Amino acid sequence: MSKRRATGPTDELMPLSPEEGFDRFIKYRLNRVDENTVRNDKTRLRFFREWCEKEDVDNLNDLTGRAMSDFVSWRGSQIKAITLQKQLGTIREALRFWADIEAVRPGLHERVHAPEIPDGAKSKDRHLGQQRAEQLIDYLDRHEYASQRHVTLLLLWRTGMRRSALRSLDVDDLKADDFALVLKHRQDEGTRLKNHEDGERWVHLTPNVYQVVQDYVDEVREDVTDDYGREPLFTTRVGRPTGDTIYKRMHRVTQPCELGYECPHDRDPEDCEARGSPGVPHKCPSSRGPHSIRRGSITAHLNESVQPDVVSERCDVSLEVLYEHYDVRTDREKMEVRQDHLSGSWM
Repeated sequence: MSKRRATGPTDELMPLSPEEGFDRFIKYRLNRVDENTVRNDKTRLRFFREWCEKEDVDNLNDLTGRAMSDFVSWRGSQIKAITLQKQLGTIREALRFWADIEAVRPGLHERVHAPEIPDGAKSKDRHLGQQRAEQLIDYLDRHEYASQRHVTLLLLWRTGMRRSALRSLDVDDLKADDFALVLKHRQDEGTRLKNHEDGERWVHLTPNVYQVVQDYVDEVREDVTDDYGREPLFTTRVGRPTGDTIYKRMHRVTQPCELGYECPHDRDPEDCEARGSPGVPHKCPSSRGPHSIRRGSITAHLNESVQPDVVSERCDVSLEVLYEHYDVRTDREKMEVRQDHLSGSWM
């Protein structure tokens, strides 16, 4: 690998070797997370350190977004997407820490993009139930109307779209006259759909849902552009959120205690490992990420008697994968849906 110099205010960075950087990060983590987490951190960082040695990276100041993309590609060729996502979580934590001690540029962790989880890669037992989803949305509608996480959860639930699709949306993708949004594959401009051009589609919203999204755009959305000059629908202070940001946002908002409900797991919020700044939201047994929300949404569509082929096109999932990995209806629920389509002597 040719030597990369990070662009931006690198004069303010202080040289730090990967070896010292790893040691400092592990020492920082020792009093903040449990022993198992530290052990996992060491294992995951070992592969990043191996990559640094292979690519002759001897100063963390030299890390760039492109370098991190190369690392993700290199490591992704060796392990499954689910495992890679977990490993990249540790890498992002390390990059945040290194930024705090002036070893890498601030915000570099946001340029580490995890791959899309393959359909059915996770257990289909873990999903967001319809009743709970409606309770969460109702709470946000009353207490955090048109907030970013209100609109994020609302769209994920009502459309069943993937996290990468949600992240790809621009303000211009909203079609007010049709109460719809348009999903486009724009890999050359920093966003992609899982099935590329085959995943491009128009998605209809109810007028009420569309109004919430429009109110968010008019009143809440930060007026920023991304690195390609596009206006992302969902934003951070510096542009478009990473998939990891969306992942954590949903795991956080689906924690019962986050919205004032009593913890169903008899945990003290003050001591819970899933709470607070060093907390990891997904460690709450009740929290749900974008993939679990998508699974619950697809099941809810089916329970509402939406035809499977319609769900297939709306959510960009084949019928085979839909039935095998996303349909979590009970046998009784399936019977009740069939009853809706039967009449006369067949009843």
